[in-house]
Amino acid sequence: MAEQLTVTTERVDDIPLLLAQSDKMGIPELLDDYFKPHGNWEGISLGWTTVVWLAHSLSEGDHRMNQVQPWVADRMQTLSMCTGQVMRDHAWSDDRLALVLDALSETEHWQHFETALNRRIIRVYHLKPQRVRLDSTTVSGYWSTTEDGLFQFGYSKDHRPDLPQLKVMLSALDPLGLPVATQVVAGKVADDPLYIPAIAQVSQSLDEHGLLYVGDCKMAALETRAFLQAHQDYYLCPLATKQLPEQLLDEYLQPVWAGERALIPIYRTTGTGEAELIAEGYERTVVVTGDGDGKPLTWSERHLIVHSLKLAQASKDALQARLAKAEAALNQLHAHKQGKKRYRDADSLRQAAQGILKQHRVEGLLKLRIEEQVEERAVRAYGNRSASLRVERAVSLQIEVDATAVAETLRRFG
Repeated sequence: MAEQLTVTTERVDDIPLLLAQSDKMGIPELLDDYFKPHGNWEGISLGWTTVVWLAHSLSEGDHRMNQVQPWVADRMQTLSMCTGQVMRDHAWSDDRLALVLDALSETEHWQHFETALNRRIIRVYHLKPQRVRLDSTTVSGYWSTTEDGLFQFGYSKDHRPDLPQLKVMLSALDPLGLPVATQVVAGKVADDPLYIPAIAQVSQSLDEHGLLYVGDCKMAALETRAFLQAHQDYYLCPLATKQLPEQLLDEYLQPVWAGERALIPIYRTTGTGEAELIAEGYERTVVVTGDGDGKPLTWSERHLIVHSLKLAQASKDALQARLAKAEAALNQLHAHKQGKKRYRDADSLRQAAQGILKQHRVEGLLKLRIEEQVEERAVRAYGNRSASLRVERAVSLQIEVDATAVAETLRRFG
């Protein structure tokens, strides 16, 4: 009697590549070293459970837990051959994956795991870290808030202040873009205090100093800069108004406006190989005093005062557009049209005009002159109404661009 042949077909896709890469990076082994599941855990280890789950998320582009078990059931042979593990699809049930999430939520263990993983990756790929970029973002959603929960109401970068959010601080190697440290904090926490813990975790992971940390103006807090100086690291960030007040900025710009400071041109090579002038500026050295790790420090900072030509032109175009819109709106204030409000006194017209200036952000750039005409008109007696003298008032608005104020504003653009 002829043997009956049974053929099982499975889609391999990118699963072997994802699992082999995870194994090469040592993710299953490190997960098992740093995260201990519940004592009743049986079968395939937490490390391999997580790696297979991660392979599903990356391969399918689907993060839902309830889709993992049927996906595993359809690929038992492929997963078994790639992992060398005895596969049972129930090992990826919702309940079991929830236990994985509980184990991975231990912040201290997660930081130790990240440190070990970073050191293994950098050793494998022989990366020489030089620059680290730090930035924070928010993740909002329709969640219930608790007093000690991560989801809290705070300043929303997504322009959704009505939704609770959590905040994520990410540190990544530049230019590779490899995440080095990830910190998740409550959504109500300000950005400024997040930088020092993130930098400390990067230093612990890479076990190296002398790195350049690049961030936005929130990294420019004096405490953060002093911390980096105390650990022999470098930083590059724009100074916010709090660190560089308008008054001090004027001192920086005054020699330029007076023609006493020569500017260095900054060029960029275009796609055609031509040199394009994009900015000009100069550098000055400033002595800074701060408190680093509880000790007073004094060091020198290089302040780069850079004038961006395109930013200046874009700001100029935007200002001219706002001025034109403000003038048009002001001219409509005293236009005589049916059904349109007419202003009978100077105070109400002035208040309406100031509101328009504020709306278009051109306060102090337009000169307003309000003229009021008063006319007395005799009203004849009629029936029971006696003769009287009626006073009629008419107001007009004259608008003029303050050329001096506009020129003062334009020279600060860029």
